[in-house]
Amino acid sequence: MEYLYIKSLHIIFITTWFAGLFYIIRLFIYYKEAEEKDETSKNILLPQYKLMIKRLWYIITWPSAVLATLFAIWLLVLQPVWLQQSWMQIKLSFVALLFAYHWSCQIMYNQIEKGSLKYSSFALRIWNEVATLILFSCVFLVVLKSTFDWIFGVVGIVGVSILLMLGVKLYKNIRKKKSWESNKIN
Repeated sequence: MEYLYIKSLHIIFITTWFAGLFYIIRLFIYYKEAEEKDETSKNILLPQYKLMIKRLWYIITWPSAVLATLFAIWLLVLQPVWLQQSWMQIKLSFVALLFAYHWSCQIMYNQIEKGSLKYSSFALRIWNEVATLILFSCVFLVVLKSTFDWIFGVVGIVGVSILLMLGVKLYKNIRKKKSWESNKIN
């Protein structure tokens, strides 16, 4: 019974961690786009986004990362045999990538705290999809577990990656076209 409670808590905090990671990049995009607005808009939007980013990062995302990790360690203590299984070893490598991703978001957060985000909104949109790929990878690994199925999962993840990148590119083109048409009208 203890195992099921710990597993449930781990899933809950993984969910809130990913929610925080998905939304933080979205706020970074809004912040970056606000940097390019007129002075009046910038003076209103940038402080508001900074506050939203800080609250999301330190009230939801970081605590969720810590709690998800603690419950994951607890699960591994309860099920140490998992560490000998290839699916778990591969999953842990994706978890390491997730921590690297999280840390990269911390670097971006630090840049905003200093007053300037050094990435374009397009680069941030693409970066946002990396968390999606990590999530897909981890879920498929945990659910499928076998190596054969995992290989098909990787092929699927590559396919999803291509679709995500095409979607981001399409979105960029649509925004560019709308911007061009709007400038043409004015």
